[in-house]
Amino acid sequence: MNMKIRAGDRKTSGIFVLMSAGRGCCSYSTLKAWLPILSWLPRYKLKWLKMDLLAGLTVGLTTVPQALAYAEVAGLPVQYGLYSAFMGGFIYTLLGTSKDVTLGPTAIMSLLCFSVVGGQPHRAVLLSLLCGLIQAVMALLRLGFLLDFISFPVIKGFTCAAAVTIGFGQVKNILGLQGIPQEFFLEVYYTFYRIPEARIGDVVLGLLCLGLLIMLLFMKASLGSDEAPYSSCSRVARKLVWTVATMRNSLVVLAASFIAFSWDAYGYHVFTITGKTSPGLPPFTPPPTTDTTANGTVVSFGEIVEGFGGALAVIPFMGLLESIAIAKAFASQNDYRIDANQELLAIGVTNIMGSFVSAYPVTGSFGRTAVNSQTGVCTPAGGIVTSVIVLLSLAFLMPVFYYIPKASLAAVIICAVAPMVDYQVVAKMWRIRKLDLLPFLVTFLMSFWQVQYGILGGVAASGAMLLYNIARPRIEQVSDHGVLVMECDSGLSFPATEYLSHVIHTQALQASPPRSVVLDCHHVSTIDYSVISELRDLLRQFKLREVHLVFSRLQVQHIGLRNDTFVHLKFQNKYKFLCGAKLHF
Repeated sequence: MNMKIRAGDRKTSGIFVLMSAGRGCCSYSTLKAWLPILSWLPRYKLKWLKMDLLAGLTVGLTTVPQALAYAEVAGLPVQYGLYSAFMGGFIYTLLGTSKDVTLGPTAIMSLLCFSVVGGQPHRAVLLSLLCGLIQAVMALLRLGFLLDFISFPVIKGFTCAAAVTIGFGQVKNILGLQGIPQEFFLEVYYTFYRIPEARIGDVVLGLLCLGLLIMLLFMKASLGSDEAPYSSCSRVARKLVWTVATMRNSLVVLAASFIAFSWDAYGYHVFTITGKTSPGLPPFTPPPTTDTTANGTVVSFGEIVEGFGGALAVIPFMGLLESIAIAKAFASQNDYRIDANQELLAIGVTNIMGSFVSAYPVTGSFGRTAVNSQTGVCTPAGGIVTSVIVLLSLAFLMPVFYYIPKASLAAVIICAVAPMVDYQVVAKMWRIRKLDLLPFLVTFLMSFWQVQYGILGGVAASGAMLLYNIARPRIEQVSDHGVLVMECDSGLSFPATEYLSHVIHTQALQASPPRSVVLDCHHVSTIDYSVISELRDLLRQFKLREVHLVFSRLQVQHIGLRNDTFVHLKFQNKYKFLCGAKLHF
């Protein structure tokens, strides 16, 4: 066979090359890039197992009450929160590149889901499938750079508005009110209007849960400071306080459920409880592609997708943005690196597979990821333990969830979203660049109307500011000996053509007498055809007025123009060091 290849047998040689390429594509290093578990599993240590078990257990006890609460935010039955909370642990262990990140339902994704599907479970599950497909395709096409176009002020404006919307949306559950409209402004009005109808039991229990959660939160925070009252306590006592404070959500919900059960057993129905839930594990079935309305009308797949509208762009992007931001933050904190496109793939596959177990869209959770990191997780395998705890809860504890008071879940949600209201960022943007407040305010205010409109409006405002800077580049001007020296501080592209021409005309050609211009292009890295055409016209007009237009320090090799289109000029003694050029076509 080697003789045939050397003899020039093209067919055999081509097969040989294809086989070699195939082996390269299926190499172990390529497989490790797609399955990061192969990077850490062969060197897994027994001491890591102890830490992963502890972290997974701790996160699992945090996940269960939060998942139940976030299902309320999404307007879905509480079991859908648990359906959405276990698939991420298994998939991320295989595909994730961060040891700390935990995937599952979050406050923001729950709010976005509710704004699109309005509490319809079938459509929420289908939304998960479509979001996952979009995210996976983005990962395969390496489109993660598109997230860079969502600026920090937009993200902050959205998270602040989402926190206010979610937090206030739980006030009605603290008060025990029902039948409150979901639209934010109507919700605010009717919540205050119907305060006299508040149920005393729900109010007392909700405030007690809030107070207890805040107290435990401050206890946990105080353990890390030197002035804390626990700083001199024994190591065991400090660890006990930390454990109780970390599991505060589970403990508070469990205690509230016991109180509600006790009152209910004596025939006093003083609390609004979760009520009947579907017991057992969700069936593994393909997500529904049609839906049926209350009056029996069948809604086709195309009509459902059309109803989703722009949410099919907003929700996948926000899910990716939230998770990757969390992964990068903890990777930097714990000194390791992540692969952003691999993270996109992990989230996409999680949402795709989650749709087969009746999950709604999920992403990385900052709060649970922080707990995971603080507990000392060593590998993504901790997520498997968390997922097993969620599955055990679904299998055996669903009847217990019947007695969970809605006021206790509302307290959990309010404490979870309160830190998202970052009022200090407004002062920072005011000090650093006041114009950044524009996309922040656009996003913040429009999000109260429709969440997805707020994001789109903020991106549009940021894009307009970005385009304005391109169309109006800063041009420094210095006049000396009748010569105007102009320096551009950025690239020149077609939006800036008219502005550049206007400045040169008004400052040089329309002056009396007309002045020569030295255009310092040291900072110009790009020039497109429209700019070249305009500069050619300017050169002609300068020549007609018997003055000169000189291009200084133009980096020909960087802007993609031919060297032979330029000729060297010497312009007065003061500028003889400048490398000038006339443009020729």
